[in-house]
Amino acid sequence: MTADAPFQPETPALVLDEAVALANIARFQAHCDRLGLKSRPHIKTHKLPRFAKAQIEAGARGITCQKIGEAEVMADAGIDDILITFNILGEAKLARLKALAGRIARLAVVADSQTTVDGLAAAFADGAATLHVMVECDTGAGRCGVQTPEEAADLAARIAAAPGLVFAGLMTYPAPGKAGNVERFMGEALGLLAARGIECPEISSGGSPDMWHAGKAEGGSRNLVTEYRAGTYIYNDRSLVERGACALDDCALTVHATVVSRPTPTRAVLDAGSKALSSDLLGLTGHGTIIDHPDAHIAALSEEHAVVDIPAGSLAVGDRVRIVPNHCCVVTNLFDSAWLLGADGSVQQIDIAARGRMT
Repeated sequence: MTADAPFQPETPALVLDEAVALANIARFQAHCDRLGLKSRPHIKTHKLPRFAKAQIEAGARGITCQKIGEAEVMADAGIDDILITFNILGEAKLARLKALAGRIARLAVVADSQTTVDGLAAAFADGAATLHVMVECDTGAGRCGVQTPEEAADLAARIAAAPGLVFAGLMTYPAPGKAGNVERFMGEALGLLAARGIECPEISSGGSPDMWHAGKAEGGSRNLVTEYRAGTYIYNDRSLVERGACALDDCALTVHATVVSRPTPTRAVLDAGSKALSSDLLGLTGHGTIIDHPDAHIAALSEEHAVVDIPAGSLAVGDRVRIVPNHCCVVTNLFDSAWLLGADGSVQQIDIAARGRMT
């Protein structure tokens, strides 16, 4: 691409604005720094060592991954403080986990059952590597996690007693707007741990929808959470715009698409369907915001097509559009590569290094 040529990638294309992403990193890190909160961003959103390193350079203590494969990619890039927020089970995965622990400074995982803890303990019993283990707690999101503070304390004691394992604290992913549930659950759990003489090094929470409330309890006081895992914040997306967590100009990820059909005066069809935008709604109506066309509505997706309701006279066959998707984390994993609009004005195509690392 020449310096004076317009940027028109073959569509559908994933496009990342580095300057906006770096500004988002700096803004949230400053929020954490003001409150004395440790930031441990989740790389499932970007899956790029480039941005993981930028987050650490800005002040993050380390990173969060969801799968071992993602963590392996990040370790290969030199990142040496990783939390995997997933129950790890099975001999093959445990062998990979132990190998990973042996080559970085600090590796942590979560567990919410005795079965998971016992498997971790058996894999790390020889002391060749140390694994930090947090107890995952369900504080209302209804996904994984022990259900009561008593269960959390029991599992923490089992971890603390296991050779090769270190109890690293309590972890949760709360439902949006339910930070009060975290405070109540963790407060009870801390009391039970103290009664057993067990120190709780960290309480880790997360979620970009509530990121600006991170570090504050009800009434504005400092809360019990010591570490926060935000992921989507680096790019932002339509779901966060709609929740008031960011503005449209703060969205660093867009999908570029082309109008390939105009069957009726009020319907256009784009070349970016569910394989480019994802079908996630996240409680919203429609499948993304088309920048510069506020009256256009992405009404439906099939695999390769997006059907857009439009006012008569807008959008013609061959027009190119930019879309802020509902859920940027999923969209990242749909593309092998992205166009990076560098903060220095450069344009380059980069591989999504941890894309498809599902195990």
